[in-house]
Amino acid sequence: MNYTLHQLEIFRTIAQLQSVTKASEQLFLTQPAVSIQLKNFQDQFNLPLFEVVGRKLYITEFGEEISETAFKILEQVQSIKYKSAIFEGKIAGKLNISIVSTAKYTMPFFLSDFINANETVSLTMNVTNKMAVLRSLENNECDFAMVSTIPKKLKIERIELMKNKLYLIANRDFNSTKKKILLKDLNTNLFIFREPGSATRLAMEQYLIEHRVTIRKKMELTSNEAVKQAIIAGLGISIMPVIGIKNELQNGDLQIIDIKGLPIETNWNLIWLKSKNLSLVAKAFKNHIELKKEAIIQQHFSWFNDSN
Repeated sequence: MNYTLHQLEIFRTIAQLQSVTKASEQLFLTQPAVSIQLKNFQDQFNLPLFEVVGRKLYITEFGEEISETAFKILEQVQSIKYKSAIFEGKIAGKLNISIVSTAKYTMPFFLSDFINANETVSLTMNVTNKMAVLRSLENNECDFAMVSTIPKKLKIERIELMKNKLYLIANRDFNSTKKKILLKDLNTNLFIFREPGSATRLAMEQYLIEHRVTIRKKMELTSNEAVKQAIIAGLGISIMPVIGIKNELQNGDLQIIDIKGLPIETNWNLIWLKSKNLSLVAKAFKNHIELKKEAIIQQHFSWFNDSN
């Protein structure tokens, strides 16, 4: 047998995704190139690694065994790269971060310079809702989490990053002729909520309860992008973070409605378990944030901090 590490990586990815097309997209290769490597890899075995039923690809039991072995080999190869880099005085290893969905508009900017300066650091960033992020942190499945509300039940350390501002958002056709919209004027509108477990939903619910706003019509969506598109389409209104709608505000697809008690202001925080033994990579990233956060905020988010 004379298979290559490249072929192992391709087959492992195909086995995980159950699709040549999806594997080619994830690996940034053309579909024909992936198909050729898959055929060359299969030709080295007497038993089939996969079968195609209809137009769907299925990995055989033997293929699953080879996929798991390929994963272990690739892990060892990555470990060799890390160890080599460390002996050369470089920062090397894995960095795992779990973030709430709204933070996807901010965290990449805090990561960019660090990842570009340390090519032997592998990044995994899981984007989900607050409950899942905290569960990941509690189960020690990530090094850091980025959240806008501090968990009360976990003993954590944190670095405060920047403000998170939530406004009442409507589309361009929303009737805002009144200088100040009254709370009672909102009751006839459909309110669009995030799913349970979302920090944005919690903030919105708390606001409505505090101001005794009774919701007559309600819709629930599972991402800020979905909420944004629903508002643009005229389905309803929502209280949502302004950080993810910069372009839509600038081009007039969305508007901020001036209303008492808004914006709601919280803070994004980079948090980690107090008991966590941070790896060298995690310590290096923590130091990077402490030293660079103000410059990053000024460079990329001055428009946000100036918003009223």
